[in-house]
Amino acid sequence: MFCRRSFNFCCKVVSHKRFFHKTLRLGSNEPENPIWRTIRVLTNDIAPKKQKNEEYVTGFIEGGGAIGSSIAYWLKEKTNFHALRIVVIEKDPTYAKCSTALSVGGIRQQFSLSENIQMSLYGAEFLRTLKKRFGRDADVNFTPHGYLVLASRRGASQLVDNAKLQKELGAVNTLLGKEGLKERFPWMDVSDVELGCLGLEKEGWFDPWSLLCMLKSKAISMGTQYITGEAVDFTFRERSDIIVEGVEEGYYEGLNEVVVKLPDGEHKSIQFAFCIIAAGGESGEVAQLARIGTGQGMLSIPLPVEKRKRYVFGFNCQQNGPSINTPLTIDHSGVYFRRDGLGGAYICGLSPAPEDEPSTENLDVDYKYFDDKVWPILAKRVPAFESIKVANAWGGYYDYNTYDENGIIGPHPYYHNLYIATGFSGHGIQQAPAVGRSVAELILDGDFQTIDLTRLGFDRLIVDKPMYEIGIY
Repeated sequence: MFCRRSFNFCCKVVSHKRFFHKTLRLGSNEPENPIWRTIRVLTNDIAPKKQKNEEYVTGFIEGGGAIGSSIAYWLKEKTNFHALRIVVIEKDPTYAKCSTALSVGGIRQQFSLSENIQMSLYGAEFLRTLKKRFGRDADVNFTPHGYLVLASRRGASQLVDNAKLQKELGAVNTLLGKEGLKERFPWMDVSDVELGCLGLEKEGWFDPWSLLCMLKSKAISMGTQYITGEAVDFTFRERSDIIVEGVEEGYYEGLNEVVVKLPDGEHKSIQFAFCIIAAGGESGEVAQLARIGTGQGMLSIPLPVEKRKRYVFGFNCQQNGPSINTPLTIDHSGVYFRRDGLGGAYICGLSPAPEDEPSTENLDVDYKYFDDKVWPILAKRVPAFESIKVANAWGGYYDYNTYDENGIIGPHPYYHNLYIATGFSGHGIQQAPAVGRSVAELILDGDFQTIDLTRLGFDRLIVDKPMYEIGIY
């Protein structure tokens, strides 16, 4: 867990406002519009003659999964394809261990934070309009069977509060008591369930791989360049035209270049106007290359994102199991399950308790975890699952935010040209369309235009204002 402590910054946080930095127009005291700053950086700062293994781009994105590819897509979409030169660095173009490719692909509005509800609502709208954006063959196999979140007596009042907020923001759901649950889902043991919330629209699951491929292919068709490699270092440059609170004038250093290690071991330097860290579970390590968590003042606060391994188990139940239109069901213990295809196949999982966190050295599956932790709860909730056995399984990584388990989205308070989009802790695939649009708005418009995600910024780490989900798994 992120260490909460007081920092003796030269600059103080007043009324929880974000740290202030601005770029001044030459000969003026007025802040410069971000898009014109980008153009000026291109024309003035990226003027030197290219040297061997050097490249100059407008924007650099570390991470080519769903989040990074969505940002690349939206930057191109908002600037008519060719106004910005965007480069995405992805170390594994096969995405064999990518969180996106190994996700179960759920989308729901059943959250307690308004930002997460709004992002998911937009994610559903984005999926609905895929053919308009990507062509008539665009399809992610969306299965609209909804989510069913169960609550015990202890969690029932919170479930009511969550459902009320979701409805206020445009979600469509219904609350079901014991009798309503038993009538609608006769296969369920409701003896220890007080209440359930069933999403009726815009919830279900889809194929994450298809969405990633669409975003990436469209971004490439609009001029984005994908490079196989990984960031191994950043270079810095003094910027006298930028003023940052707490930093003596003339001593501010901004990010200037990223050093990328290519598959053959060669190192390539890429100078950029702005950089986005969207590297999933490796984002915290990338941030350290930019002195985040190792520097002074604001830079002493790390990006609290790391890899966490999660298991997905598959099993079969051919007789008397939940029907084909069964929603993705989340037990009040945290165990979830859903149908997987048209046969009697299901998938399930459970995020481990802190003391049970598995090693992230590999994606090997611990089948004993299913027998000891998952199966007993499944068998209690669905008696038809009493005799099930694991048929298949896989492991995947979460980009886990150890501070409050929610995404960190927005500019870094120290660097004028660094943005962050990571730490989604399992919810990234459904939030990717909204996150991509929001980050593009920040860069090109100077602020959030559609969904205000200010509360999910890095600043909450500085002022110690965590954004916890309540009663949500």
